[in-house]
Amino acid sequence: MRSINSSLAVLLSWSLCIPAPAAVLPSASEAASRPDYRSTELHGDQRTLHALNRFTFGPRPGDLEAVRAQGLDQWFNAQLHPAAIDQSDLKARLAQFPAMLRSTQDLISRYPSNAMIRQAANGQAPVPEQGVLHAIYENQIYRFQLKKSGDGDKKQPVANGMTPDAMATAPQPGMAPSASMNPMDTAMNPAPLQAPSQNADNDAEVATLLALAPPQRLARLASMQPAEFDSFSKSLRPVQKLQLVADMNPEQREIASALDNPERTVGDELLAQRLTRDIYSNAQLQEVMTDFWLNHFNIYVQKDEQMPYYLVSYERDVIRPLALGKFEDLLEAVAHSPAMMLYLDNATSMGPDSPAAERAKTTAARNPNRAKQAPEGLNENYARELMELHTLGVNGGYTQADVTQVARVLTGWTVDKPQRGGGFQFNENRHEPGTKKVMGQKFKDSGEREGRELLHMLAMRPATAQFLSRKLAIRFVSDQPSQALIDRMAKSYLASGGDIPTVLKTLFHSPEFWAASDERAKVKTPLEFAVSAIRASNADVKTYQPLIQQLKQMGMPLYGCIPPTGYNWQASTWVSTGALVDRMNFALSLAANRLPGITVAWTPPQNNANFSDATIPAPEQEEARLEHLLVAGGISVSTRSAALNQFQAQNAQANTAARPKPAAQFMNRTNASSAPSQTEKEDELLAGLLIGSPEFQRR
Repeated sequence: MRSINSSLAVLLSWSLCIPAPAAVLPSASEAASRPDYRSTELHGDQRTLHALNRFTFGPRPGDLEAVRAQGLDQWFNAQLHPAAIDQSDLKARLAQFPAMLRSTQDLISRYPSNAMIRQAANGQAPVPEQGVLHAIYENQIYRFQLKKSGDGDKKQPVANGMTPDAMATAPQPGMAPSASMNPMDTAMNPAPLQAPSQNADNDAEVATLLALAPPQRLARLASMQPAEFDSFSKSLRPVQKLQLVADMNPEQREIASALDNPERTVGDELLAQRLTRDIYSNAQLQEVMTDFWLNHFNIYVQKDEQMPYYLVSYERDVIRPLALGKFEDLLEAVAHSPAMMLYLDNATSMGPDSPAAERAKTTAARNPNRAKQAPEGLNENYARELMELHTLGVNGGYTQADVTQVARVLTGWTVDKPQRGGGFQFNENRHEPGTKKVMGQKFKDSGEREGRELLHMLAMRPATAQFLSRKLAIRFVSDQPSQALIDRMAKSYLASGGDIPTVLKTLFHSPEFWAASDERAKVKTPLEFAVSAIRASNADVKTYQPLIQQLKQMGMPLYGCIPPTGYNWQASTWVSTGALVDRMNFALSLAANRLPGITVAWTPPQNNANFSDATIPAPEQEEARLEHLLVAGGISVSTRSAALNQFQAQNAQANTAARPKPAAQFMNRTNASSAPSQTEKEDELLAGLLIGSPEFQRR
């Protein structure tokens, strides 16, 4: 079988050339026998599929029938009220991420950031005295000191991952932990384990650990001295790391991960729970709008070492619960979030004439050599983006003088002890005194209240209504929405006091949304493409790292947009030869079960016995079956022909050429317990080609 990239040559040619649907002028003879008038709007199942493609991350098998039975209007209205939607399956899946329910302060304390570790190493922060928390801190302090000394990449002189002290004190096997044992409190009192001999290899120690029950195994890992644990962890192969935690409960897995890298534990779970919601939530409109607002109020996850911790609460407590509420409530919640205050530097902003600035000036005058005592000064970053990106838009009628005044209004809006996970704080001493004037409106000196009045004014400006309506229309309707639609949406916004569901209802009931010319006219972003592929294929995701890596490869890592503008929703950003190659690679890997921890079954279980290699169904038959499952609304004749031709070429190549080496990506089946049958291999290839088709890549 040819390599993935070479197999794309034909597919890329037709993927790049599929335009948005366009009107075709009839010839004179056709005009003479022109049929009766036909509506330019979508009807029937086309209408339902269009709504599913725009208001969800893509339909799953059975969604069309479910919406058809419920009624499209009733379904949409239900989506506007996510609290009433059954989320039993989602809640069960989210239970694997218990850390995501913790406060920021608790997260940083239990799963310390690198900044917290540096403080602890320097004696500026306490180290837990016992238990697994002590082990987590000690492991990271050891690595910090190793790196600081320049020995971070040097292997420590240990015998088989065991220090001499650890081997001398290792207890004997046979004792089981108490049933009431709490791993976060008692992991430093492990069930006894016989130390392996100095000549035993790493596989033997892993086997010994695997023979223990999860609580004992976790306790043993926590009991290792830092140098011992570091050596042992670095020696593990990927499959062994998975084996060590495979039968642990969610909290135990988090602890085991934190023993190795607590900061990465939080970051990985932040992304994994986000994808879990996108894929499995029944309140799909809420997740689509959460994605919209996270992009609108964009925050870059690597701004600093605390940001992943703050983003947990930012998404959970600020964006998602207010994604379908009043925009003013959302705007104010964002402005009060430590994540935004830190990302756009408002936390460091200080009024030039504030008490804190005056004291800093006095201190600097008395100690001219202490430059660090100089006042930090006014920071306009958040003020500028608040007006340009969050509310009014670049042409919203404000000036640079207005930006400066907004920055003055918002002085004192800061974060209490950010390295410890502190919350929002209004610091009166840093607030600029006096009256400010923004876009002709005066704001009297009233502390934090000034900022709240400012946010209300910005939220209810006509320019804000226009700016938000345009962005929503681009997201849900087309890359070039009509001004008439935007005007109607803006009018609904102002009349309802900025009620987001009211604006979405105006969009939903507009003729522009249902225009047949805009069906499948929007190119999916990498996130929309990947999540819709998982949903359409009904895949079961146990591990999210492969999906997270695929999004990076396709150019859209979650929380990975550096500028505050967020990702662009328009097709021009995402259509290129390289991007389409990456998408096809993902499609083929997903379809063939080559993404570890993500499983797809193409052949219905009840039919497995009938699909022997002796009775392989025709490719056309299987293509029709898979097309019905994967591509709601079907594909064009030309796409179907190209896919079948490519399938035949791949099949011929596989039957005549020598098999690639086992390490080759295309043949590296990670999920299969046994070799696939001929029918399964054909299904995988056909499904991959369909997921990579132009029709699937559009919504």
